[in-house]
Amino acid sequence: MARLGLDDHREPNEQDAPVADSVESGAHLAGVPDEFQRLWTPHRLVYIQHGQQPHQDDCPFCHAPQMSDEDGLIVARGKHAYVLLNLFPYNSGHLLVCPYRHIPTYDQATPEEVAEIGELTQTAMRVVRSVSKNDGFNIGMNQGIVAGAGIAGHLHQHVVPRWAQDSNFLPIIAKTKALPQLLGDVRAAIADAWPAS
Repeated sequence: MARLGLDDHREPNEQDAPVADSVESGAHLAGVPDEFQRLWTPHRLVYIQHGQQPHQDDCPFCHAPQMSDEDGLIVARGKHAYVLLNLFPYNSGHLLVCPYRHIPTYDQATPEEVAEIGELTQTAMRVVRSVSKNDGFNIGMNQGIVAGAGIAGHLHQHVVPRWAQDSNFLPIIAKTKALPQLLGDVRAAIADAWPAS
């Protein structure tokens, strides 16, 4: 049976068969109802229009340290690397540890950068655990576009807090994450708990 539009109150008849066939074949995909909900994210249009990888001049990990900590979502600064919140977090408190230098892969980091990335990662874990009372972490680096790096040109390590109870139907069924805190509030809580250098 053909699907009728909301304004179409007539009973279907045999003349509707070609419409039904075209709907079933997918010929009229625009406007055909489906089971998916849409979460509109126009702020991500820049990635679609210009590709996911920004030009080096537009690298967010190069620009963030030039901003105030609040505007750059930075929670801590070191000599060779710094820590900031992920703008598109998997969970509340999702941090990124970045060297200041614009390098794409871990093997290009200097011994000093490697050491400080490690120290900042350990401190990030301690601070997030004290602030968020999480049960575990996912820590890792996606290096290269093929490995899923959102910003492949600038090395960054993810520190993602996890809770025993953080799995629910939203990510599985609706492909949506519920984040209970605003980024600014999370940044302030972590920055306030970060030990003084």
